[in-house]
Amino acid sequence: VLQKGLKENFADAQVSVVDCPDLTQEPFNFPAKGICGKPRIADVGGVPYLIPVVRKEKVYDLNIVAKDIELPGAFILGAGAASSKILGVNAELIPIVQTKSEKKPAVNGSYVAQINPADKGCLLEKYSSKYTDCEFGLLANLYASEGQPGKVIEVKASGRTGELNFVSCLRQILEKHYGEKPVGMGGTFIIQKGKAKIHIMPPEFSACPLNTDEDVNNWLKFFEMKAPLICQTVIVSRDPGFDLRVEHTHCFSHHGEGGHYHQDTSPDSVQYLGYLLPAELLFRIDRPQETHLVGRD
Repeated sequence: VLQKGLKENFADAQVSVVDCPDLTQEPFNFPAKGICGKPRIADVGGVPYLIPVVRKEKVYDLNIVAKDIELPGAFILGAGAASSKILGVNAELIPIVQTKSEKKPAVNGSYVAQINPADKGCLLEKYSSKYTDCEFGLLANLYASEGQPGKVIEVKASGRTGELNFVSCLRQILEKHYGEKPVGMGGTFIIQKGKAKIHIMPPEFSACPLNTDEDVNNWLKFFEMKAPLICQTVIVSRDPGFDLRVEHTHCFSHHGEGGHYHQDTSPDSVQYLGYLLPAELLFRIDRPQETHLVGRD
């Protein structure tokens, strides 16, 4: 299904089932070897806790989320907002955490991307270089598993010919094929060549309400960042009525760039390599009572 669909959006695409590479190795350096074992997705909080007006009291802990999704000790990756309570500023979180179990403490391999106060560029740091917690704020889309080796779906795509970004393309292929049946996937992919449009939220929350997508885009800071970028993604083909964010992807790199992935900006030269797995369960945690569709891309 994925290969056929990807060929409509990329010059070259190859999808196969392979053994998950050892994710403790370069370029990932994750705290777990794989993304297999009881795969599940959690959508925590939501954009309505950020816009139109921020609710700073919305703070969560990945160790608690792991218990909430009935997988204590889970290996969790995805995309979310950092806790402004911990950082003192607003920032993008790239969560990559082996949560604590009865036998072992948590290992936090997350990154945080924020606006550098010195030059207004991107400041990407390993979370554990400054903080010891596993908190996040406002919202996160998370893929969780036992972190085991196993069979995964390897996705290779290069030379983008269509308008859709890599993640939207995968999601819409699934939606088109499976229709009413929601299919969720998560994992990691590398933008191996090319450049990408990435945003980072400003350090200050907006003083005036952000009521439209245009307001949000004027508030966000956009950058063009270069490969290789290691991206963590969560995709749900369609929302079965839980007010989900159906796709969300954050990335980090080893050259100091990272944030929220929108699209590659070098369609001719771009090259993607991904390792994904369909989830068995979906958990919706702290769903906003009042909602809207602004700022969801």
